[in-house]
Amino acid sequence: MGGLALRSLRRRAGAFTASFLSMLLGSAIIMAFASMYDTAEASGATGQTRSTLVTMAMVVGGWGLLLVVFAVTSTLTLAVRQRAAEMALLKSVGATPAQITRMIVGEAAVLAVLAALLGAVPGALGGRGLLGLLHGTHQVPGDVSYAFGTFALGTGAGVTFLSATVAALISARRAARVRVTESLMAAAADPGRLGRRRAVFAGVFLFLAVDEAVVTMTMMRGKGTDAMAASGQADIFAAIGLALLAPVIVRRATALLAGPVRAFGVAGDLAVTNLRRRTGAMASAVTPIILFTGIAVGTLFLQATENGAMDRSGLAKTADQKGIETLNLVVIGMVVLFAAIMLVNTLVAATVHRRREFGQARLAGATPAQVLGTVALESAALTVVGVACGTVASVFTIIPFAVARKGSAVPDGSAWIYAGVVALAAALTAVTALAAARRTLRTPAVDAVTA
Repeated sequence: MGGLALRSLRRRAGAFTASFLSMLLGSAIIMAFASMYDTAEASGATGQTRSTLVTMAMVVGGWGLLLVVFAVTSTLTLAVRQRAAEMALLKSVGATPAQITRMIVGEAAVLAVLAALLGAVPGALGGRGLLGLLHGTHQVPGDVSYAFGTFALGTGAGVTFLSATVAALISARRAARVRVTESLMAAAADPGRLGRRRAVFAGVFLFLAVDEAVVTMTMMRGKGTDAMAASGQADIFAAIGLALLAPVIVRRATALLAGPVRAFGVAGDLAVTNLRRRTGAMASAVTPIILFTGIAVGTLFLQATENGAMDRSGLAKTADQKGIETLNLVVIGMVVLFAAIMLVNTLVAATVHRRREFGQARLAGATPAQVLGTVALESAALTVVGVACGTVASVFTIIPFAVARKGSAVPDGSAWIYAGVVALAAALTAVTALAAARRTLRTPAVDAVTA
């Protein structure tokens, strides 16, 4: 099936764009942080300098790895789901589940190799910028030179290839096993069922989030900055857990929001219908909003609470505390960039795939303005769901750390921090979805339906 995989990539390049960009960005991020280890080795750094560089490579790079695997799995699952009709056709002409699985894994492997090769340049540039940040904050001496070596290349390429392969196997498993009739039904409607394994993994991540929160409020209470190590992980675990439950959450939220959304007339009715019929695709789109909101809000308020505690104590920050603050800012920057690109990729892929659906709606009497209004209302609903879930995820970090650090459940930090994160999430969602829909509507309705 190798030749079939290559032909499929050439013929359906657009469908694989989101997956490829996720792999490319993920590879660059992993290489950038991993190069800090190469830098420590090449420069012969010792003591606090080596500790800072290795911590940056391992801790932040480790969370980057988790987010990369999750993002690649999400975008590949969406790409495979959009090809339900193609899978049904292959099965109808005799393709076996093993052959379909090999085809999907082969496609992912080719994309991973290309992403790893192309990701080396931005990875090296990102690593150089990261070292410059450490120089500027005086955490690493200015005479430590940058090195981008085998550890960065090997880690980036290995992680990208492994995550793509695992994600492809997960995505291919259901596509290969469902019957032809079920594949055809999935091509027409995408209910986005929550599988047993997905539910189990969601439970595991939520349990880890609760565990970290409890540990922070009990064992880490009164231990100052050390509480950040435990508390900072809780919102990431919670955000991933809630993102895995996105199909169920979107379905329940649609039932709650149906009344207010339908108040907008024809566009509202279409939006509610689409949210119910395309739950799987909508769940994929809401995932990056949850990750972005949960991790960004949690980390920003975590740092604000720490800064407030230091100000009240009247003590100057130590080198370790400055290093932790830099790590937090780097984490936020990484999450903002990665989640933003993941959100744009997912929304563009999901919206462009709806060309036929938009054409049918226009032939049935809907105007382009009504179609755009439908997309706008869908985006608003997804933003509400994503921000709400992300806010819940952030609480797993914010409140436990506030209790541990200052003995109060009320964290420090301005409401404008939260408002800024929400505004950015809403703007990214709305602008991306509307721009993709407007571009899709340029195709005449008849051409879109017959394509």
